[in-house]
Amino acid sequence: MKFLKFRLFLFIAFYSFSTLLSAANVMFSNDSIVAADTAKFIPPYAEDNERCFKCHGQSKYEYTNESLGRQVKAMMFSERILKRDEFYKSNHKNFSCTDCHSAEYVNFPHVGTLRMEPKLNCIDCHGGDENFAQYHFEEIEEDYKQSIHFKLEEEGFSCWKCHDPHSYKISVRNMTNTKETVAYDNAICLNCHSDFSRFQLLTEKAELNILEKHEWLPNQKSHFASVRCIECHTKINNNIPVAHQIRTKEEAVKRCNECHSQNSILMASLYKFSAREERRDGFVNGIILNESYVIGANRNKYLNIFSLIIFAGVVAGVGVHVFFRLKK
Repeated sequence: MKFLKFRLFLFIAFYSFSTLLSAANVMFSNDSIVAADTAKFIPPYAEDNERCFKCHGQSKYEYTNESLGRQVKAMMFSERILKRDEFYKSNHKNFSCTDCHSAEYVNFPHVGTLRMEPKLNCIDCHGGDENFAQYHFEEIEEDYKQSIHFKLEEEGFSCWKCHDPHSYKISVRNMTNTKETVAYDNAICLNCHSDFSRFQLLTEKAELNILEKHEWLPNQKSHFASVRCIECHTKINNNIPVAHQIRTKEEAVKRCNECHSQNSILMASLYKFSAREERRDGFVNGIILNESYVIGANRNKYLNIFSLIIFAGVVAGVGVHVFFRLKK
């Protein structure tokens, strides 16, 4: 029995050392990341865009009312307020406002009919362009057309309901902090699904409570902070960067082993852009160790083999002990 206790001690020591080694690797790899260039971004169309931000960049604006012959101050409609800092951090920071909006907007006051101009969708600019071929926008469009969101297009749903062209930025492809990516992407979903006023613009369904609808989820708070809504509510498509086929609630992932297994679906969704680090220190799905521990997904083949040997040794030891006891 002393021998078995000694082997068990070795097993625990080996496992602890392996865990510490992995943590150290994460710590030192983070320290070695080269600091990002902190030079201030110079927008190429800053002067042109300022004509728009002069009014749309603040809650109040001022203009000359020629009919009254005086300056008038007015409140800007909240949906039309744009933040400069967010725009110049977004994917479209190099654009001029009139690249997407009518050039007639340079005149003020704006002609009322301009409000009725059709809005461009992602595919209108990104489709059929070799410069964006690596992002597979055409396949994203096809994926989206099979989504339950596509059925709401006649009610006003579009790409912009999720991807605000004035502030949207890709984070997951260049993620340095998974928690921040999860929070950012989930906020996109919650923008409508937790705001009943926005939700009513697209559907006549009754108000829903996100927490109540997910009360079946064990350790709910941890799940909401660690994974995105789309991990469970989309059909994974390995051909595109991020799945866009939102499924019905009946089709949502509810089985624990979908994520908590050696072949975790998280490796094909949230962690797919870090697949090059899939194995580290013998761990399968090792990239998950960077910032979280997913029970069942973080596996080390050497520890698996070693634990089986230990188990076999224990069984054999008990068997031998029983054998000699019976023989007496």
